[in-house]
Amino acid sequence: MKKLLLAFILLCYQICLAQTAKEIIDKNIELSGGLTNWKLLNSVLLQGKVILGVKDEYPIKIFQQRPNLTKTVITIGGKDTAIEGFDGTKGYAMNYATNKIQEYAAYIPESFDNDFIDWENKGFEAKYLGKEKLGNIYCHKVELTKNVNKNIYYFDTRSYMLLREIKKEETLNYSEYRKVGNLSMPFRIESSSTKKDGDYVMLLNRIDTNKVFPANTFKF
Repeated sequence: MKKLLLAFILLCYQICLAQTAKEIIDKNIELSGGLTNWKLLNSVLLQGKVILGVKDEYPIKIFQQRPNLTKTVITIGGKDTAIEGFDGTKGYAMNYATNKIQEYAAYIPESFDNDFIDWENKGFEAKYLGKEKLGNIYCHKVELTKNVNKNIYYFDTRSYMLLREIKKEETLNYSEYRKVGNLSMPFRIESSSTKKDGDYVMLLNRIDTNKVFPANTFKF
């Protein structure tokens, strides 16, 4: 009887944690613009600068379009250079050993939406990991798991904005949120990796949404 009661209590606790994780994700989506507005977002153009290392700084443009089209362009010596992208069929990236863009057969494009938009329909499981402090800000920690893939998200307990995302080989910090139409988006993104060779700080000064890009935008 005691074992049965313990199992029941554990089940209730797990259900409670799952519900809490769902509530936090739902709150983030609601306060950052609402599910409808996020689903009406079909394209985005990010513009600003990217800082690599200590001194290397370049103007940057990132084009993104549903379902998974993307292209990143930096300006070097006044010339625009594509360094990564996916055109719907082929993925490509800069090979810095040869200083040339090349196709990668194993390139895996990311979805236009983040993982927690419709996370249940995508097959993710959500788990609440409690609260943790990032600097002076208390955050809710939520884990999304799908098969062997596991990401951890930190949401500000007051604003519910996403402040940190921990992936397998990369940690992303988001800050300086501003309104872009009906949506709240971060204008500062910092990336750090285990290898430390791809670390960057991206400072955006403009975000345009639902632009109609020319048909050849994502080609290389």
